[in-house]
Amino acid sequence: MAPTALADIYPTPARHYHKNNTVVASVLHGPRDLRLETRTITDPGPLELQIAIKATGVCGSDVSYYNKFRNGDLQAVQPLSLGHESAGIVVAVGDAVTGFQIGERVALEVGVPCDNCRSCQRGRYNLCPGMRFRSSAKSVPHFQGTLQDRINHPAKWCHKIPSHVSMESAALLEPLSVAIHATRRATVEQGDTAIVFGAGTVGLLTAAMAKMSGATTVVIADIDHGRVNYALTNGFAHKGYIVTQRRHLTETAEKFKAAKEIADDVMQIASLNESGFEGADLTFDCTGKEICMQAGLYATRPGGKLIMVGMGTPVQTLPMSASHLKEVDIIGIFRYANTYPTGIKIISSGCLPSLDNMITHRFKGLGAAKDAFDLAGKTLDKDGNLVLKVLVEA
Repeated sequence: MAPTALADIYPTPARHYHKNNTVVASVLHGPRDLRLETRTITDPGPLELQIAIKATGVCGSDVSYYNKFRNGDLQAVQPLSLGHESAGIVVAVGDAVTGFQIGERVALEVGVPCDNCRSCQRGRYNLCPGMRFRSSAKSVPHFQGTLQDRINHPAKWCHKIPSHVSMESAALLEPLSVAIHATRRATVEQGDTAIVFGAGTVGLLTAAMAKMSGATTVVIADIDHGRVNYALTNGFAHKGYIVTQRRHLTETAEKFKAAKEIADDVMQIASLNESGFEGADLTFDCTGKEICMQAGLYATRPGGKLIMVGMGTPVQTLPMSASHLKEVDIIGIFRYANTYPTGIKIISSGCLPSLDNMITHRFKGLGAAKDAFDLAGKTLDKDGNLVLKVLVEA
């Protein structure tokens, strides 16, 4: 659909074209208990837009909720619509909203902060204690996700996308925002060496952002050969390392030994035979796995930084002396703030590898959401093809 098609049909001052007050939603009621339901929807509030959702990427947190009805420490206690990597078309405009018209294409920033707390006032609204984030069980009642026909969303958190940017790429602005936030917090400098653990969507985008920010050697490490090969073939990273899985390690000493071996191997690749190489300037852990955090501490040079991007194992045993004695800064990352305008400029410019190509599997309609979640938890489909990013389309 052309970006202005609906606006041509329903030109301003029309504020609405959808008179139907019901929508179909994909709703999770328990582990793997996904149902299609009809919900009522009101007209958008004075400061809201009503968005017809056209593309939603399936995130790892969505898969966790789907399989376990929880994500880490967050236990769902009510039925929950999943989905938060989304883009769509404006179909109704709140009475007090300016600057938007019916038919415009937007990417949704789905975290809605309070705008009043200390974190919000300092521009770090991702840390707002009152944040409501779609498809997350953190707030009760849960803020419902985007796997619905239409949703009402604050206009402030809707971002117009250029006509040449696809809906699919616009949906991936959400994980790209995580990568932008991580590399900003890391303060990448020209000539840096960076190691990225994890070659999923966020890891790939973090590696690409580190490259774009000036890192001249970016090594990406993952247990999956296909993902590492994809990263190298498509220009997300310069070098790759396939991690051999270490299973059934129970003693702390043997865990540290295995992590040190991984660190030594990946440092050898990162060093490019540079004499006196002491480790990466920046190491990004995009897995949340304990062994990757441990290896990250060993692989980071004195005075370097280890950036915790992935959320996984909530309690970890780390060799803290590796941080203490080397003055390695450990930096936490939680979602993102003030990133969408930057992300839109980046994907508009074409300076990143194609985000559209990252979408390996597309499912049509909310009725196919269950199949999408089942596949998104795998690394290969039934035909042996790489599974990277799964998308549900309207």
